[in-house]
Amino acid sequence: MVSSLDGAAQHDGRSQPISSAADMRIFGTLRALADVVVVGAETVRREGYRPARARAEFAEARRAAGQGPAPAIAVVSAGLDLDYSLPLFTSPLVPTLVLTGAAAPPDRVAAAERAGARVVIAGDGAGVDPGRAVRALAGLGHTRLLTEGGPRLLGQFVAAGVLDELCLTVSPMLTAGDAQRIAGGPPVAVPQRFALASLLEEEGFLFSRYRRD
Repeated sequence: MVSSLDGAAQHDGRSQPISSAADMRIFGTLRALADVVVVGAETVRREGYRPARARAEFAEARRAAGQGPAPAIAVVSAGLDLDYSLPLFTSPLVPTLVLTGAAAPPDRVAAAERAGARVVIAGDGAGVDPGRAVRALAGLGHTRLLTEGGPRLLGQFVAAGVLDELCLTVSPMLTAGDAQRIAGGPPVAVPQRFALASLLEEEGFLFSRYRRD
């Protein structure tokens, strides 16, 4: 995730304006090492998500780890209100996953499957339970998960206690306004403590990596 100095995770609804070339290199590396990229439906719509691509410089590392040529994208959606004409569904290198609840509309589940997506049930109601989502993805062999947001989805993972690591870029920018933080939703009862694992800097951007303490 990326945040401005005053805590904004987005500008004009997108993260790109507060990012940098180095941030995008790190973002690409994290993607290249993941089994699956977990992202909320709203972020897919706002950011124009595309399928992950195979990268030659990571091909040998992925083969050695028993991974496919590129990570799958797993879209978290309760209502399955998704545009299946997007490249994310029409031309992925590996099939796109859709995480939803058991109460999802059957006609929309069928539409997702007709579009070539693999629907994974990860909740008893309409929504997705983060802990169950992690277990369901692990059952498919996806144990290295990269959660790219948005803030509401990340907040759900934090509240459920299933976030193991946070890679956070602090952007040397001020935005003011009322943009979301990197994590939203209900607060946790007791703040969770993470330990700093590494810290890098380039052109005023700080690239931090925190692990669960």
